[in-house]
Amino acid sequence: MCNSTAMPTLTRIDDVFVLDLGDGENRFSPTWVQGVEDALGEVLRTEAPRALVTTATGKFWSNGLDLEWMGANQAEVPAFVTRVHELFARVLEAGVPTVAAVQGHVFAAGAMLAVAHDRIVMREDRGYFCVPESDIRIPFTPGMTALLAARLPPRTAHEAMTTGRRYGGADALAAGIVDEVCPERDVVGRAVAWAAAQAGKHPETLTTIKQRLHATTLDALRAENAGL
Repeated sequence: MCNSTAMPTLTRIDDVFVLDLGDGENRFSPTWVQGVEDALGEVLRTEAPRALVTTATGKFWSNGLDLEWMGANQAEVPAFVTRVHELFARVLEAGVPTVAAVQGHVFAAGAMLAVAHDRIVMREDRGYFCVPESDIRIPFTPGMTALLAARLPPRTAHEAMTTGRRYGGADALAAGIVDEVCPERDVVGRAVAWAAAQAGKHPETLTTIKQRLHATTLDALRAENAGL
């Protein structure tokens, strides 16, 4: 593989877990997804108070699916896409407050993982949010479509998904994609501050609220044909 991607790492700041997705392009390969799944599992097994901030190191938050791996392992792609959908669903329904602290580019499946969080804090001066599937000739799966349609304002979802527009921080805030923008040096700190304030939420109650709030999206992500 030509894309160098470090494994995700999990640290803790008081009640807030900080998941660093890596210092490369942080593409979704089976090994990388396993690292994220393991970290999420550790967070969810921890008693409250706890919260999760997901960030990365370097130019990218995540550049999406590892298309090189998928091209070389086509027989495994359907099962892998199902696994990616399940990761989105687990983050979306997680009984823990979650914040994506986006310090760099966030593209395609990476953007979908970000919007599955409760909140997004994005660097204001550099980096793009983009779902470029219309340009790379890869239609969104039904599950991915449902996720983006549910988590983005309707007109923004239409524009982002049909044009592949790249949104910088200020544009992403204006379009309702992210909740806050700030200088790079403050991204993680702002995310941790918000997460810490929410960390005492009762896990089972929060899970039930999210599952009911996002029932249609979760069903779409977990449907048998979600990857078609």
